[in-house]
Amino acid sequence: MALLLRHRLLLPPLLLLAILVAASHGAPSSGGDSYDTSMCVRQPYNCGNVNISYPFYSKMETLLGNDSSYCGYPGMEIQCEEGRAFLELDSGKYTVSRIDYEPPGVWLADPDVLNEGSCPRANHNVTLGNVSWLDYPNDTVDYLLFFINCNFLSAPDITRPPSNTTSTCKFDDEPAYGMSFVFREEDVPYQDTNWWQVCGKVIEVPVLKSGLPPDPQNDPRWRNGGYGSSLREGFQLAWHQERKASACDQCERSKGQCGYNQKGGHVACLCSGGRVGAPNCSSGLDAKKTIIGHGNKKTIIGIVASTSSLLFLSLLILAFFLTCKYGSLPFKSNNKPRIESFLQKNGNLHPKRYNYADVKSMTKSFAVKLGQGGFGAVYKGNLSNGGQVAVKMLKDVKGDGEEFMNEVASISRTSHVNVVTLLGFCLQGSKRALIYEYMPNGSLERYTFGTNINSENILSWEKLFEIAIGIARGLEYLHRGCNTRIVHFDIKPHNILLDQDFCPKISDFGLAKLCLNKESAISIVGARGTIGYIAPEVYSKRFGTVSSKSDVYSYGMMVLELVGARDKNINADSESSSQYFPQWIYEHVDEYCISASEINGETTELVRKMILVGLWCIQVIPTDRPTMTRVMEMLEGSTSNLELPPKVLLG
Repeated sequence: MALLLRHRLLLPPLLLLAILVAASHGAPSSGGDSYDTSMCVRQPYNCGNVNISYPFYSKMETLLGNDSSYCGYPGMEIQCEEGRAFLELDSGKYTVSRIDYEPPGVWLADPDVLNEGSCPRANHNVTLGNVSWLDYPNDTVDYLLFFINCNFLSAPDITRPPSNTTSTCKFDDEPAYGMSFVFREEDVPYQDTNWWQVCGKVIEVPVLKSGLPPDPQNDPRWRNGGYGSSLREGFQLAWHQERKASACDQCERSKGQCGYNQKGGHVACLCSGGRVGAPNCSSGLDAKKTIIGHGNKKTIIGIVASTSSLLFLSLLILAFFLTCKYGSLPFKSNNKPRIESFLQKNGNLHPKRYNYADVKSMTKSFAVKLGQGGFGAVYKGNLSNGGQVAVKMLKDVKGDGEEFMNEVASISRTSHVNVVTLLGFCLQGSKRALIYEYMPNGSLERYTFGTNINSENILSWEKLFEIAIGIARGLEYLHRGCNTRIVHFDIKPHNILLDQDFCPKISDFGLAKLCLNKESAISIVGARGTIGYIAPEVYSKRFGTVSSKSDVYSYGMMVLELVGARDKNINADSESSSQYFPQWIYEHVDEYCISASEINGETTELVRKMILVGLWCIQVIPTDRPTMTRVMEMLEGSTSNLELPPKVLLG
């Protein structure tokens, strides 16, 4: 106790002395961070033929050695490798061919495309992620859509695109029967069926309008790989000055440049003559006291060294005192990635946090694998209290882990019987895991598809109807009922989990978007979701804006697939099993309902409800689809009030 008392008495004078010494020597006031204007002085410079200047930057040693600080906007670091400039976006690293500063624009290309031969292909959507400064300029950018490995043998009645639009290029992973197409966005042929639902992949990439031929679909070179020239020319992004922080805006208005320090997430104002750390360049600190000059280098180094030593000693004593009192430091370094910052700000929202050792222990070193999803594998585990859990280990974590934050943020805001409960998570270095309540009956996909289906585990029509209503309730809650509106963007049987009573629970929020309550349209970059369930407007804005109606489309496709899959599992030789079911069922609603329900009046009504609701939900135009609230009314009401939707708008 006496020792702790001495620490209590000793600590304030030391800290006070350190502060006074720092203040007397004019140290920067920006949170203790040190900067110098050589970060800006060394700009502009060239990387190959590309001129790099503010607000772009390249991390480099400065006169003070602050390689973690830079003069520019966050997320706009240019990496210079062997004379080639690269910019990292959420979807990968892109070659920089040109930067213009007035008007602002940066020209990028996918290096994978540049290195391919006469038949290049887009391998992924271009996503900007959290680089909020950058966006596509509408006047210079168009979009190409790649429809890859389309299997029309599985749906012979679908109206396919004209034969002269089929690409003659065969991609490496495409089987002999697969067909591929490359369309400019406005040229995609939209028939009365969504033919692209039979394609293995649909990828959307931006290109320059100036690099497209006037009528590409009627240009014979286009389908023979001629689109490659447009891909190689790349695309343009512009940065938006109005999106910068107010502190940065104030700095730039006074002819300064914004310096960013990763350690503190702090913006400093770097001004000519060495002034630094002030709100603007009219009131900065004196150059002699903030930057190492030629004449006073030793003096400033001595001042900095003595001040730093005293501060370090004070911090050591503070750390020792806090460790004695709390057993560990109640705070950690400010060098937190974006995820840590998010969790810190939302501490009252997220569930229990586990370390990686806990995760290994609860899963017995990942002994029992329950399944594999798009973002990682799922393992069975047990908590210390005996409760069973499902642990999803995220794989291929890149950037700042947007999917991880989406899932933690989305589920933490929910509490509904038809939404899975997130019990905990792990965030330790590159190890990230999500810990859910365990669902003993697995996913809905397990009971509707696959070679393991038999008469014992095929769900009855009554149970399927209960599941369809439960999912609808969960989606209605996400769209309207929880604290923040959530659009899921990946509704499919694989992401519907079933508890011991077959109560459905919506899971896997990795692609979800959080929205303000009054928001209707949603801004996304690149298609997201699973082929077969993605709404048309997610592919192309020609159909309308992306909104919660995109989930409605996915729900409709899932309900129709549940109806069709049950019939296929019971009668593999049925006429519907060889055709695109949404198109076939439209012509055969009455006969299908009677045969499927075995002439049971109540069951016939359930099947009809599911079919009609599914057909309304997959309307091509978003505004023609019902809301999930209306879907609930349709499912819980009488079929006499349900009409067949117009076929011309069939999805």
